[in-house]
Amino acid sequence: MSSRSLADPELEQRRLDALRLVRQLGDPVLRTPTAEVTAFDDALREEVERMQRIMVDAHGVGLAAPQIGALRRLLVYRTGDGEPARALVNPRLAWASEEEEIDAEGCLSIGEVSVDVPRAVAIRVEARDADGAELVIEARDFEARVIQHEMDHLDGILILDRTTKEQRREALRALRAQT
Repeated sequence: MSSRSLADPELEQRRLDALRLVRQLGDPVLRTPTAEVTAFDDALREEVERMQRIMVDAHGVGLAAPQIGALRRLLVYRTGDGEPARALVNPRLAWASEEEEIDAEGCLSIGEVSVDVPRAVAIRVEARDADGAELVIEARDFEARVIQHEMDHLDGILILDRTTKEQRREALRALRAQT
């Protein structure tokens, strides 16, 4: 998931460099379901740190492993600039509120477009951290939206799959115009 902010030239160059590391719409890895993480080791912790750097440099609020080409059930997210990033390994949606809210979402893997996506307002997710410790995350509103967005990536689902046909058409049209 992406957030936009005005940047000085150096930050803008870091953003563009980070985005070059993110797989883009059309890459088959984005449509491939991921496998459970089984090893909680230094390599996993290094991957988490790398993903967090890419996410921050790209001005994102979340990043899932498939977006960097890794077919593993791993995501990182943060709820705002300056907020600490969290890693969720093997996240599982344990509960979602029936109440939903529709809001605009962008994606680091889908260029400079956003579409309206319905999401549960509140969720409970069971996961592990990068060291293998069990986590239970109870999230609402923006945090819940970010986690759901990134968890979709782990199942090969994109925001274009969650919006209306009309918005999907408009987004694809806008993407073609950007290239």
